[in-house]
Formats: sequence, C-alpha cells, structure tokens
Amino acid sequence: MFKKKTIKRYSLMLMAAVVLMFALPVVSLAEGGEYLATWKEYSEANGKENPTWNDVADAMDLVFESAKEIYRAGDSDGAYNAVNAGYYGYYETTGFERTAMGYIAGSRKTEVELQFATCKAVTKNGGSVDEFDQEVAKLQDMIRTDANILDGTSDSNDEGSGGGRSAAVAAFVACFTIILREGFEAILVVGAIIAYLLKSGNKTSTKPVYIGAILGVVLSFISAWLLNLLKLSNSASQEVIEGVTALIAVVVLYWVSNWMVSKSESEAWSAYIKSKVASSTEKGSSFALAFTAFLAVFREGAEVILFYQPMLAGDHINMVWLGFGVGCVCLVFVYLAIRFASLRIPLKPFFLGTSILMFIMSIAFLGSGIKELIEGNVFTMWTPSWAAWIPSNSVLEVLGIYPCGQTLIAQLILLVVTIVVFVAQLNRNKKIRQELANENADSK
Repeated sequence: MFKKKTIKRYSLMLMAAVVLMFALPVVSLAEGGEYLATWKEYSEANGKENPTWNDVADAMDLVFESAKEIYRAGDSDGAYNAVNAGYYGYYETTGFERTAMGYIAGSRKTEVELQFATCKAVTKNGGSVDEFDQEVAKLQDMIRTDANILDGTSDSNDEGSGGGRSAAVAAFVACFTIILREGFEAILVVGAIIAYLLKSGNKTSTKPVYIGAILGVVLSFISAWLLNLLKLSNSASQEVIEGVTALIAVVVLYWVSNWMVSKSESEAWSAYIKSKVASSTEKGSSFALAFTAFLAVFREGAEVILFYQPMLAGDHINMVWLGFGVGCVCLVFVYLAIRFASLRIPLKPFFLGTSILMFIMSIAFLGSGIKELIEGNVFTMWTPSWAAWIPSNSVLEVLGIYPCGQTLIAQLILLVVTIVVFVAQLNRNKKIRQELANENADSK
C-alpha cells in the first residue's frame, strides 16, 4: 500500500488543486474584469430591494472599473461590451436615464448618453488606455453627480433626512417633464396640421389627421408591449427602431413643409391658394398629413410608455400618475392655444410659419434619429474638433443639435437642400403670380 508520506503528499496536492479550482474564478473576477451585466443580477446578488440612486451608481462603478481592467488587458471588444452593459443593463433599466431627464434636464440625459457613446468610440477607434480611463472616469463622475442630485444628498456618503421626500418630488417632476417634453413635439405637429387645414378651409380633412394621431397612441402601446415581450425594450434594438421611425418622420415632415410653403403666397391671390390647397388635399395630401400626425404621436408615445415602466415599478406610483395627469392637462392647453390662436394670424405668415415649424421639426428629428442609431450601435460616434464647442442645453436638445459629426453633417446637408428648394419655390411662385395676373387680365 501507499506510505503515509505519499498519502500526505497526494492529499496536500488534492487540497491545493481544489483550492486552486475555486480560486481561479476569483482571480478572473479580480484581474479579468468580470462583472454582473444587469442591475437585476446585481440587486439579487446584493439584496438591494429599495435602492437609492447612489446604490445604482455604486453598481455601475463596478462595471466601469471592470471595463477599464478589460481594456487594459487589450480586449477592446470586451471593454465595449462592458460599457454597453452599464448603459443597457443599468442606466436604462433602472429608470436612471428617465428620472435624470425629467428631474434634472433633458439635455443632461443626452450629455450622459453621448459620454457613453464617446467611451465606446475610444474602444472602436483603438484609443490609448489613458484616453479610455479618462473618458470612463468622466462618465462615472457624471453618473455620481446625477445620483446625488436625485437622492438629495450633498455627497455619496450622506443619505440626508430629506432623501425620501426628494425621491417623491423627483418622481413627480420627472414624469411631468417627460410627458410634457415628449408630448409637446407631437402636439406641436398635430396642432399645426389641424390649424393649417382649418385655416385653408379644409375642415373635412381634419378627420384623417385625428385618426392618424389616435392610431399613433394605440400602436404606441402595442409596440411597447411587443418590445417587452420580445425582450427588446431598453436594448440596442429599441434605439434602432426609434431611430428609423424618426428618420421616416423626417422624410414626411420635410415633404409636408415644402407642400405648405408652396401655399404661402401673398394676400392678393389667397383665393387661388385656397383652391389649390383644397385640390391638393382631395388628391391625397390628406393621407400625408394624417401619416405625419401618426408618426409624430407614435414616435413620442412609445418612448413615453417605455420611460414610465420602471417608474411605475418604484415606490412613488401616486406621484408618477400625478405628474402624468398634470402634464396631460398642460398639453391640452398647448393644443387649444395652437388651434385657436392660429385663426387670427394672416394667411401668408401662417403658412410660412407652419412650413418653417415643420422644417425645424424635421431638422430636430434628423438629429435625434441619427443619435438613436449611434446609441443602438449602428454607428460609432464621431466628435470632430470643430463640433466640440457645441454646448449642452435645453434649446439645442429640442432642436436635435449635438456635438456629433454624423448628426451635424446630415443637418447641414438638409439645410443646403432646403435653401435650393426654397429658391426654386420662389421662382415657381413668380410664375403663379404671373398666371393669376393673366387670368385677371383676361376676365376684364
């Protein structure tokens, strides 16, 4: 049989092998940059049933630190995936993004989103380890700052006695701001189209527009349900769907904008314009207007529903519904103001103003649509030096203008095309005036 020393030696070797077997995953976790990819996994592992926003920031810090370790080890794809996990697995699914957008500012939410995109761009462009560390550290500071604001604390270690009250106020303000901000864009488009049709004497054509808007609301709920069912909500797929919808809206809005400006000639031949408007509407333009209303409502509606889902799972449901209700009431007043105030505006300024509004909305939708595609990992964000000076504020956020090369170049191209089309329209209007003058001369 085996000697005692031999048995002891093999016993020690076996024990060492067992210890090493269990130690290897720990080494991998510490040195290889492993992390929990979602907040659900993290909260289940750490027992976070009623987390603060700083708890979420702590969890995201672990993901970001892992991303740094992974990139330091030379795995750029792994670091890219880790940053993606911080965004889709934590920032979006916890409601951090929506609450920051509503309680702090929509531009702040975009600023953080673009910083995520910047971190991913470093990995795709082969940036240095120091550059990646710097950009990720900047992202961590932004997340922590927002967490402190949302928690109502002065620093990450100070819970503050007003934390619960601040969370309730944050829920109300966030939900009110979200429905008002997202709904405002849709109401602006729908209200302008309805006012346009009434102003031009096409009251019967408003029905398809209302139907389009209602279909937009219905399909918003259906699409949100499908995204959840297919596990696509808060994912790159959702961003791509929103981006494509926005770009389709750009095409339709731009067409409608040019159609409207063609009806904006002087008061002297307004009767001629009205007849042309009626004719155009009967020939199918009413469908385009209804489709525009549908796209505007659908794009914003589905996003709002997905925004509200994590908030409804929180501790301040009453404040969520209160913010939603107050926001809806405000939107009704916005619509009524557009609807009735427009009737007092002279024909030419109104038509021109409506056309310009549609063009501005197409510029905004173009910028936000491309940004959504960047967030959906379709493009890698490019921030040239000449765009870095663009600030982050609420006005530029509404206009869809960001310090991003892809969005700015696309918007500049659309602007140039618009100028060319406008000049061509001026020449066309001259012909129309001459045609009207000839008709008047013949009638005499």
